[in-house]
Amino acid sequence: MPRFSSPPDAILFNHQVWDLVRQVPPGRVTTYGQIARLLEAPEGVDEKAYRAFGPRWVGGAMAGCPDDVPWQRVINARGEISLRPGAETQRRLLEEEGVAFDERGRVNLKVYGWAGPAESTPAAQDRLF
Repeated sequence: MPRFSSPPDAILFNHQVWDLVRQVPPGRVTTYGQIARLLEAPEGVDEKAYRAFGPRWVGGAMAGCPDDVPWQRVINARGEISLRPGAETQRRLLEEEGVAFDERGRVNLKVYGWAGPAESTPAAQDRLF
């Protein structure tokens, strides 16, 4: 499997990530991996490689997102906020939106998880979480 440190067209990929994250409603969260799954693999990247690198690329896109992207709504696959500068702010913003954390600092993805733009389809929630 080839190694990719970034998507072939990082600008295009980042804009796709940001456009998708802008659709996450207040009070809901998604994960880096879910955002990657909702986007098609970039041209020239096979599916297996994309599954391996896509979530990291989403993380990179979120690290440099514009101010109008609700960055706080993207958390890790364990339902946790990744430890880094800004983690306290992220938790506060999510709590202000009504997202609850358990005693281990995790969000219940079955309760607060966003299933994507097709969330209204019956199988969407089960497919993604």
